[in-house]
Amino acid sequence: MSPKPTYEQMEHQMQELSREAERCRSAESAFQDQKAYLEALHETSLGLIAKIDKEELLENILDRASSLTGTEHGFIYLREPGTRHMHMRMGKGFFRGELGRQVVRGQGLGGRVWETEAVLLVDDYQVWPGRIPEKKLDQLRSIVGIPLKSDTEVAGVIGLAHVEKGRCFTKEDVSVLERFGALALIALQKARLYADVRRELAERNRAEAVLRESETRYRTLLESSPDPIVVYDMKGIATYVNPAFETTFGLSRKELLGKRIDFVPEESRAETRQAIERMLSGQTINLFETRRLTRDGRVLDVQISSTLYTGADGRPAGNIVILRDISAQKQAERKLQHYRDQLEKLVAERTAELEGSNRALEQEIEERKRAEHCLQQNQKDLRAQSHHLEEVNTALRVLLNQHERDQRGLSEMVRRNVEQLVHPYLEKIMNTRLDTRQKTLLQILETNLDNIVSPFIHRLAGRTGNFTPMEIRVADLIKAGKTNDEIAEVLLVSKNTILFHRHNIRTKLDIKNKKINLRAHLLSLEQ
Repeated sequence: MSPKPTYEQMEHQMQELSREAERCRSAESAFQDQKAYLEALHETSLGLIAKIDKEELLENILDRASSLTGTEHGFIYLREPGTRHMHMRMGKGFFRGELGRQVVRGQGLGGRVWETEAVLLVDDYQVWPGRIPEKKLDQLRSIVGIPLKSDTEVAGVIGLAHVEKGRCFTKEDVSVLERFGALALIALQKARLYADVRRELAERNRAEAVLRESETRYRTLLESSPDPIVVYDMKGIATYVNPAFETTFGLSRKELLGKRIDFVPEESRAETRQAIERMLSGQTINLFETRRLTRDGRVLDVQISSTLYTGADGRPAGNIVILRDISAQKQAERKLQHYRDQLEKLVAERTAELEGSNRALEQEIEERKRAEHCLQQNQKDLRAQSHHLEEVNTALRVLLNQHERDQRGLSEMVRRNVEQLVHPYLEKIMNTRLDTRQKTLLQILETNLDNIVSPFIHRLAGRTGNFTPMEIRVADLIKAGKTNDEIAEVLLVSKNTILFHRHNIRTKLDIKNKKINLRAHLLSLEQ
């Protein structure tokens, strides 16, 4: 049986048990504190990672860091990649008035953390050698800086401070802040990535909207074009045709798309192949004239313009071909050339007749000279020679009158030929599908033909003698019953220019400020 412990032994054991209980309570308190820190850190990480807005995230980071360390004063410096400064983007408590402050590497607490890329704890900022020497910073006491460091560089610094004398940050605070800084950096990187994605998505949406608008605009342009348009890929397969192509060639999209279009006549294949080779070499085909077949076998004269277009990779993806049906224009040109040849033939024949008349007239003039010489040689035959001379003069007058009548007859024949052989076809051409420019040119052609054969121009010039060519053209169009707007359109000048010429014409005809109709007066000159 063991001996009974003494009172001293029992008291010693009680003291040991009391100290053990105190250690257990201290361990329990530390465990509870650590548990609270970890729970707070876990909740903080979940809260930070859920944030997306950068400003809201920075404010939340600073609030949670302050809460973990029991202070109301803190700041966050951030640095944009490639810059030489860090800017204070968020501040609370003492640092609320310091927003926008800049530091470089090694300057102040933030710059020193940036430089060393490590946690920096200063027990008393007032006496710290690396402080920023500004009077308003004398209130700061204990201060700690945590780097927000990625794999390659420091993106920013979280700083926390006490302004109360005697309060300091502990090693546990620093340890928690280091882990918190890693979470904060992840949250910031996530927010930056999200912002980049949103910006890229917005830019892509804008680009897609612009592209859709551009596609709609160009498709509308292609669909409404009066000229046939076809788009090929690099293999010569048709990928698009517009309604004008279907109407002109009598072929539908259903039977064209995804296939080669076989509408080149045999006689045009060689020149078409050469044009394609030039286009593939980088040249632009512009107004190339050739011929194409329609469904019903008609052969159309066409002008072709073609160019390559590139795909997203910058390489040629196909070519766009614009065709214009110029069959009516070609037919009109051929007819006009035929009538021009006939007119030239008539003019040549009449010129030959006039040359013969001139030779006869020259011969008679030579005979007259010989007669006059004979009169000088023989005074005795003066009366007889004078009588003969009168007869010769009479014959000359007859010939001159006949020559003048021949000229008038020629002018009248040319006028009738133009009216009967040219004007009907000009009217037919005018009734075809012409654009405004073609109609204007045709009207000018008709007006110039009328001016060539009309005696009005000669009479007008003979009466005045000082009319300019433009005034003669304006006067002729006024006589034809054209309005000022129509004359301006035909002559391609402004209405005010026509009014100026009308004023000059009235002045030169001496009817200025008189109540005389200008067109009626001009018509009277033709009679």
